[in-house]
Amino acid sequence: MKVQDMTQRYRKFKRTWGMWYAFDTVTGNSVSLKTRVKTEAVQKVNAMNEIERQPSISLGLAKVYLNATDPKLATRTWQEVMEHIVAKKEDETRRRWDTAIKDKNFDCLRELRVVETRPEHFDRALADGKVSTNVYLRRIHNHALGMEWLLKSVIPRLQWPKPVFKAKRAITAGEHAAIVARERNAERRDFYELLWHTGASQTDAANLLAEDVDWNSRTISYSRAKLKWLGGTRIKPALIRFGAEVEGILKRRPAAGPLFPYLRTVRAGDRATEFRQRCGGLGISGVSLHSYRYAWAERALKCGYPERFAQQALGHNSKAVHRAYSKQAEVLVPSLDDWEKDWQENAKRIVQPSQQFIPLHGAPMCNVAGN
Repeated sequence: MKVQDMTQRYRKFKRTWGMWYAFDTVTGNSVSLKTRVKTEAVQKVNAMNEIERQPSISLGLAKVYLNATDPKLATRTWQEVMEHIVAKKEDETRRRWDTAIKDKNFDCLRELRVVETRPEHFDRALADGKVSTNVYLRRIHNHALGMEWLLKSVIPRLQWPKPVFKAKRAITAGEHAAIVARERNAERRDFYELLWHTGASQTDAANLLAEDVDWNSRTISYSRAKLKWLGGTRIKPALIRFGAEVEGILKRRPAAGPLFPYLRTVRAGDRATEFRQRCGGLGISGVSLHSYRYAWAERALKCGYPERFAQQALGHNSKAVHRAYSKQAEVLVPSLDDWEKDWQENAKRIVQPSQQFIPLHGAPMCNVAGN
């Protein structure tokens, strides 16, 4: 019996706290068998050693057992996984996924059976280092794991190749001024101006309605399209007080309905293409419509705009924001334009808001000068 044990790769042993483990004689690593019952530990170790000795037979036996629980488990392909994901998406997210799964790098996986996938199959799809392939393949892989269509990860989480993103930067005030000065379309010009002053994403800005503007409190309120999937009360709307510059823009737009009737109907990719064409004509490179958000954040940081205001204005939700709020009270975000002017005029003193900002729902007054 001892001779037979020497030929086995895995051996069981018991920790002092009663949990059984398997010791790998090849690598020297130990893995928990997640049981305190000896008979269960014996069965699991025997199965691990059987797979090591006869992998092809073990795979066949596994398929027999799997077919009893899910008839499609042994035949499901990655194309079916991708289609299952797309079917659950809506609106812009569904359009993005429709485009993503058409990636040519996925061609080597489409007809491959999920349960037969090995790391080298994924390595082939990821060979060219394309960021979108890496991001979406990871999501597809995690979806299959979550649906229990995979027995284990094809590539362990820490072993996934890290995507290398292109450098991103903010659009400068000079570049923005040049784009606006050259733009002849009034709607598109006002759109770029609003992005500069609010830092809104292009989709959120394009979908703004005149009804989102409260002239009495001089605020713009909207829920981020990106967070629509959260639903219910979990979405906190971006709430921004606007200054004179934004007031001028809003007064040029329709008094009812969509503020940007044409741009609202245009796909996000087409709006981005139009902007890129205008940048190309001016010799501006390295920026996109998303660069307006970077620019807004950089301006806010430079003039000492409180982080909690910046986060709510940009529509982000984080633990830092919750810690800053008293009982998660909503804060009325002041106008960055007013704040920036006050900072420029009083650069040598602690910046104070140009007017009082009152939190919503009866929350205590917020000390804007410090957190």
